[in-house]
Amino acid sequence: MFSTFQQLIKFMRVYRKFWMAPIVIGLVALGGLLIAAQSTAISPFIYAIF
Repeated sequence: MFSTFQQLIKFMRVYRKFWMAPIVIGLVALGGLLIAAQSTAISPFIYAIF
């Protein structure tokens, strides 16, 4: 999994695609939020945000 991130960072550096970094960070954060929303203790707080 870390090799995938390393390849992505290398791709962004070589091809000068730095605009992809905020998109990737946002998608990872959204994925973490969805995983956290599955636990019953955090669910009411997540649903209150949306």
